[in-house]
Amino acid sequence: MKDFQKEFLDNRNIQKDVWRMFKVISDFTDAFDELEDLPPAISIFGSARVDENNKYYKKAVKISKKLSDKGYAIITGGGPGIMEAGNKGANISVGLNIKLPHEQHANPYAKKKLEFDYFFTRKVVFLKYSVGAVIMPGGFGTLDELSEILTLVQTKKMSKVPVAFYGVEYFKPLLAFYQNMLKEKMIDKNDLNLFMVSDDVDEIVEYIYSNSIQPL
Repeated sequence: MKDFQKEFLDNRNIQKDVWRMFKVISDFTDAFDELEDLPPAISIFGSARVDENNKYYKKAVKISKKLSDKGYAIITGGGPGIMEAGNKGANISVGLNIKLPHEQHANPYAKKKLEFDYFFTRKVVFLKYSVGAVIMPGGFGTLDELSEILTLVQTKKMSKVPVAFYGVEYFKPLLAFYQNMLKEKMIDKNDLNLFMVSDDVDEIVEYIYSNSIQPL
């Protein structure tokens, strides 16, 4: 029997399914308990593969600090790179780490740290506590998180929150693809109003602040 066949059958094991359900519940209950008193938060998404000398890292720190100074908590994936930068700039910083086969180490700047077994439970927690999102340059994980937000807002499964992309040149191919989706009638023209794109830190901060719930 090939490995993928064994994995498929293992995923249908009822005894393991029960254990998985308990792990899912644990992911949620730990997060709900830990973040109960969190003020309105902004999620910052981006690559784990950049260091503190990278231009996007430096901008993420600035964006985080300016949003934090306005009273927002900052939530990131808790790892290195842009996630570290987001936590570094924050007064109230949360890191939602994920258990991976090649362990993603938690960055030292996240003051509240949680660890998740599943990506989907982690994404639920991101969006439960966020009133806005900043999308920095990143890879598949960043695109996954971005698509989750846009899909939920588009389908009205969650309230509209401001979504800002930082990095005009970086996101240019993605925006061109969105235009192709529009041309092929896979999305609606109004769907392109679900986000903004800028290279200006202050413009992004003002957009988030003006279009989201504001901290008390």
